[in-house]
Amino acid sequence: MNFAQVVTRVVNVHAGGTDPDVQRLQGDASSRTYYRVQGPDGSLIAMKLADDPLKSDEVVDGERPKSVPFLEVEEYLRRGGIPVPDILHVDLDAGVLLLEDLGDRTIERALADGEDKLALYRAAISLMCDLHAYAARAPDPACICFRRRFGPKLLRWELEHFYEWGLVAWTGRTPTATERAVLDVFFEDLVRRLTSVPQGFVHRDFQSRNLMLQSGRLRLIDFQDALLGPYVYDLVALLRDSYVAFTREEVATLQRAFLAERRARGLETPDEAELRRHFQLQALQRKLKDAGRFVYIDRVKKNPKFLPNIPRSLAYAREALDELGSYDSAREVLARYLPESFA
Repeated sequence: MNFAQVVTRVVNVHAGGTDPDVQRLQGDASSRTYYRVQGPDGSLIAMKLADDPLKSDEVVDGERPKSVPFLEVEEYLRRGGIPVPDILHVDLDAGVLLLEDLGDRTIERALADGEDKLALYRAAISLMCDLHAYAARAPDPACICFRRRFGPKLLRWELEHFYEWGLVAWTGRTPTATERAVLDVFFEDLVRRLTSVPQGFVHRDFQSRNLMLQSGRLRLIDFQDALLGPYVYDLVALLRDSYVAFTREEVATLQRAFLAERRARGLETPDEAELRRHFQLQALQRKLKDAGRFVYIDRVKKNPKFLPNIPRSLAYAREALDELGSYDSAREVLARYLPESFA
């Protein structure tokens, strides 16, 4: 079975045909579709690209790429020794990439099997800091991830996404002009504070379902939306995961591990109190955005799979507000519309 035959079979199944050796894999919110193809020499993964493969699933702040972002970012990360899947074949005419099959064992599944949680997450943080250190010492403007930013425009857009979907659409109620003005002040201040923290490489979704365990080694996937942004973003994505819960003690332990790993690699390292403040600011922004995104995926993409994650996302946002001890006026507004989360 050559690559041309594999691509033909995948395209056929994608169009509604059948093939006993091509299995469509369960997807999340991506516009890409994944298949596992069994052959005489083992299996591989086929990624069927979206109709517009240059468009990100997430909104980005920066130029439109000239080539498929997955290919650009994969090549850059591979040069730095970051453990990403091998690309076996590219057929852009058919819109199919053939990738190394890393299996199905994510960190989330490993935890369900009883593996040591702190050990897994220490390894994940070590990989994260390898990634950040490589990007800091060898930036490549030719790669799209260095030409996109989590700047004020994008951060604010994500908060507006929460307002539109997580507040108005979810509750069926629209804040008054006075309440909206309070939220505007809140959004602007949160964005200002986040853009003032140190910046660096951001994977954008560094969490339990995008970290694969293969032969005891972590492998990284879903990196096509990488960009530059707050240095703490990936840590928040990991420890404020929608799928895995953490105690306060676990978070504190892993935050200290993050600082130690950054220090060991010569990266800019705040003290513990400053990291906690940056972490909660970013958690507040990301988890509000996540709540809105889950409603959007349900209402627009007709995928209700993520709705059960809304309460945890909002609980994380409330915890951030509690620890930051600020934004009381905004919290009062949120509590009127989402009392189960913010009252």
